[in-house]
Amino acid sequence: MIDIKNITKSFGSLQVLKGIDLSIEKGEIVSIVGPSGAGKTTLLQIIGTLDRPDTGTINIDGVDITSVSEKKLSDFRNQRLGFVFQFHQLLPEFSAIENVMIPAYIAGRNSKEAKKQAEELLTFMGLSDRAHHKPSQLSGGEKQRVAVARALINNPAVILADEPSGSLDSKNKKELHQLFFDLRDKFGQTFIIVTHDEELASLTDRTIHMRDGLIYTSATAAPTENTNQNFTIESL
Repeated sequence: MIDIKNITKSFGSLQVLKGIDLSIEKGEIVSIVGPSGAGKTTLLQIIGTLDRPDTGTINIDGVDITSVSEKKLSDFRNQRLGFVFQFHQLLPEFSAIENVMIPAYIAGRNSKEAKKQAEELLTFMGLSDRAHHKPSQLSGGEKQRVAVARALINNPAVILADEPSGSLDSKNKKELHQLFFDLRDKFGQTFIIVTHDEELASLTDRTIHMRDGLIYTSATAAPTENTNQNFTIESL
């Protein structure tokens, strides 16, 4: 699904990534952890086509994203990748359902079809009764679920999340973590999550540890009982 070879990235004289090699399987939920300055977010941005590496290649679902034009890269980003940020990044002047539909409009999809899918996603998130509320009328957990629905609207192959639960309280945080696994089971997406949250990292299929611009360990989670199973999407 994702094959990364010898990725380097510098900003001026500072080398942030020093030769990253990484493979991620379809349907895998992978966390990337490490101290501030390790290069986690830079790597996530490069995988998400928001920045280009200095050297190396990245192949996502059969496409070498390091060799395509900016126009094709923009289309690939819109149609094949979904993004979830720490602070949801919803547009305040639009309702929840309108925010969810924005990537579908950018992709040129039929408005009626996009609205139907947005309604289905919000229902899955337990937000059918909040569809026409603006972000200022939603709780923190509700805003983040709208952001997740927005990431899913174009049926992307990969969801990229940067500290997705960093702004949530402990209850909403646990429920968001469970939501990622529910989504993987239902829609089959691959998740790459940059996080400082040790609890989330311990739940993922694999944890990638970064330090000083390099991957130094890649550990598969031991089989454990998922303690989040009693949480429901609707209560987030």
